[in-house]
Order: sequence, then C-alpha cells, then structure tokens
Amino acid sequence: MSPLAQRVASAIVGVPAIIGLIYLGGNWYVAAVAIVLAIASIEFNHARRDWLDPVCVLTALLVAGVAVGAHTGDYRWYVWLGAALVIPPIAVAVSPTENGILDDAAWIAFGVTYVGILGSFLVQLRDVDFDGRSWVYLTVLSTFTVDTAAFFTGRAIGRRLLAPSISPKKTWEGFVGGWGAGFAAVVTLGIAFDLTNEPLKLGALALLLPPVAAFGDLAESAMKRRMHIKDASELIPGHGGVLDRLDSILFTFALVYVFTQVVF
Repeated sequence: MSPLAQRVASAIVGVPAIIGLIYLGGNWYVAAVAIVLAIASIEFNHARRDWLDPVCVLTALLVAGVAVGAHTGDYRWYVWLGAALVIPPIAVAVSPTENGILDDAAWIAFGVTYVGILGSFLVQLRDVDFDGRSWVYLTVLSTFTVDTAAFFTGRAIGRRLLAPSISPKKTWEGFVGGWGAGFAAVVTLGIAFDLTNEPLKLGALALLLPPVAAFGDLAESAMKRRMHIKDASELIPGHGGVLDRLDSILFTFALVYVFTQVVF
C-alpha cells in the first residue's frame, strides 16, 4: 500500500473515532486525551531513550496528569500558555549534548510543557461553558483541513520552498493553499455551529488559525531535525507517530481557547 493510501486509510479509521470521543466528552474524552498525550510524550523522548526508559515513563505520567488536572482543577490558561511558550526553548538552550541528569531534566521539562501543557488545551476547550463540543469540532476539522489542503496543494503545484532548512518538502504554494482552505473551514464551521454572531471576530480567528497550524507543523519538524529523526514513530500508517498528528493541533487548540476566553 502506498504512503498516500495508508494516509487515507488511517484517516477513515481515525476520524470517526475522534468525532465520537469529542461528542461524548466528559471522562471518556479526558482519558483518551491523556493516553494520546502520554504516547506523544514517549515518542518525544524515544529519539534519545528506549520506549520504557524511566525518563520516558516519568514524562508520560506527568503529561497524563496535566491533562487530567486540566479537567478537574482550576488552572489559569495564561499561566499554562506562558509556560508552554517560555520553558521549551530555555530547556533546549541549557541542555548539554550528553544524556546526563541536567539533560534529562531539561527534556522532561520540555516534554511536559510542549506536549502536556499545550495538550491540556484539548481538554480545556472541550470544557468551556458555551458549546465546548462545537469549538473542539471547529478546531479539529479546520486544522485537518489546513494540513490536508497544504499537503495536496504542495504536491500539485508546490515550487518555492517555505523553510528548506527545517522541512525540505513544504512550499509556499502549499502554505497559501492551506491558509485559504483553513480560512474557509473556520468561517463555514463557525456559522454552521452558530458559535458567534460577530463576523469580524470569526474572520480574525479564520485568518490566524492556518498560519498557527503551519507554525506548529514547522516547530515539530525543527525538533525532529534536532533529534535526527524523520517521524516521531510509525504507530499511524502514512502519518508517522501520534506526535506527528498533534503538531498543529497543540497550537491551534491553544489559539482557539484563548479566543473563547478573550475575544468571543
């Protein structure tokens, strides 16, 4: 089976399961998010450590705990977001090249903030008081639209490389195609779910979500390049690992959640 066929087959199986879990919400949804994020955090460390290495297991437990805590606790989103944006680059900057205690501590901090804290917005958005389910649907489906449109547009007409030193296959044509399709998806879903009657605010979100999704994709590509790996793992045929599927999601969920708290 070709990589493209594997990609489509995985989507046919995975997307209905994701839609169903979002619809259920509650503890089932939180448990699924916690498990997915824990696996992603293990993939994050797997380039350096074995799958069941204590560092991988500890990071996974902490990440799962953050996801569950986001559902049961009273956290301030701006603290979470600030930590997720500030701690990872500091951790990378201070981390030495050898696998010493400081190196492990830095990468645990990186994994917990990048995967766990950003991932906690998957839970926090579903828990918002005003139609969290619809906001999650909008975010997931719009992000998938951006990624899919960028992929196929880049394959069809991509010529000018977007960031060759980070991801040699991504093109400006794919970026623009993803942006246009993502904008249309956010607007269409926002209207379909009746999430707001203020078109300017919805338009602002539609403009921002596609480039934020692209940034998330490039951020993970940069990390994989630093780790000298192509994919986080091979758990999802045609897509790579769980972390490879979350790269854009981690950032777009944070964006949409901030919009629901500050703008809408």
